[in-house]
Amino acid sequence: MFGLPQDTRLGGQLRLAGIVVSAAITGLVPLTFPPDGGATAFDRAVARPIHSAFDARPGIYQALVVPSNGYILLPLLLLAGAWFGYRGQWRRAAIMVVVPELALGLNALLWKPLWDRHLHDYLAYPSGHTVHLVAIATAFIVLVDSMRAQLIAFTVALVAMLAAAVGMIGLDYHLPTDIVGGATIAIATVLTLCWAAQALFDRPRRRAEQHSTQ
Repeated sequence: MFGLPQDTRLGGQLRLAGIVVSAAITGLVPLTFPPDGGATAFDRAVARPIHSAFDARPGIYQALVVPSNGYILLPLLLLAGAWFGYRGQWRRAAIMVVVPELALGLNALLWKPLWDRHLHDYLAYPSGHTVHLVAIATAFIVLVDSMRAQLIAFTVALVAMLAAAVGMIGLDYHLPTDIVGGATIAIATVLTLCWAAQALFDRPRRRAEQHSTQ
């Protein structure tokens, strides 16, 4: 009741693959940046139809970007933590609340300065708003046992992320590659931190099992 989801061998391999692939994408995307860190051909190809479709509709970008704002994400984060706590899953509740915020902090303090991509007057890669949204969704999907809840969370997060991406691109808050990097580094960071938390919490249980078999 108080434990964490247990990795099967296949589950552990899939999680490791998710970490490696997501981290690799995050590291490879900056190789496509021009010397000045500006828009890539991919950025322009994605942004062009968005601006063509929505620039003439005032206010739509501001509405679409709402799911990535902190005043939406923080209450959702606390609600998810409270949901696990209500079910007596206190370790999962703690991980749910802490891990996405750690992912966001690492992005601001480590990854953004590392790649040093400037847009307007701030570091843009990876997108912090994207990291926050995707980190919360990923943590919940990793921690919840129900396949139905996982599918619902994935679907809602995907729709919210696509809407927010259109809004951020339309408002020129981020380039599409900033958003791709934000999503992939969030997945890699959350999977890594959840795996580390599971190993930490499982250590006393494994020691007890070893002592019982001696």
